[in-house]
Amino acid sequence: MGYKRVLVKFSGEALAGENGYGIDTKILKFIATEIKTLTDAGIEVGIVIGAGNIIRGVTAAADGVISRTAGDYMGMLGTVINSIALQEACEHEGMLVRVQSAIKMEQIAEAFIVRRAVRHLERGRVVVFAAGTGNPFFTTDTAATLRAVEIEAQVIIKATKVDGVYDKDPNKFSDAIKLPTLGYDEALQDHIKVMDDTSIALAKENKLPIIVCNMFTPGNLLSIIKGNFDNCSIVQ
Repeated sequence: MGYKRVLVKFSGEALAGENGYGIDTKILKFIATEIKTLTDAGIEVGIVIGAGNIIRGVTAAADGVISRTAGDYMGMLGTVINSIALQEACEHEGMLVRVQSAIKMEQIAEAFIVRRAVRHLERGRVVVFAAGTGNPFFTTDTAATLRAVEIEAQVIIKATKVDGVYDKDPNKFSDAIKLPTLGYDEALQDHIKVMDDTSIALAKENKLPIIVCNMFTPGNLLSIIKGNFDNCSIVQ
């Protein structure tokens, strides 16, 4: 099995490194080199990245001073910051990259147009989709699934800090059991956190597989693309 066009979802928190906030350029460079292994192999790559290293809408609105709508828009702007950083890192590694934003900001990013995005991918450019869906109350997980469906990606790779899906948090429970494969309905269960419910439901409706892997394992993304699923979990 192999994939020609993929959507990779990175968490914003991962960019922060040990600092817990902001952007660690060493991690940024590592991600860029991993993406380059895909483009060098002729894979068309779309990317969505979160903003947990900068701000979360839910957290910003927690005490009521900031409304949830405003908080979510702040989070969307955070994803634009991360997307620009990732664009710079990828270009530094010699790739051609375009950032497309769901919120118009012509000076720094293209507006999201699906036909244009597909054309970029066909020409070998990496496309980073910024600003989520452009709407409050939707996560970047949902944005990733939505963009994957729109560009007709064959798979979503959710690159996280763990090597797959577990029956409970492996960072808290030593007896956590890894689930190599699971169905969409199983992934929707409360104790299994793969992606949010909306994104999983959308993936299920469009029969789009979700692969969860550790983004910090060198060569992992390309290995998965080539059909090696030993170090990941698959939802399908």
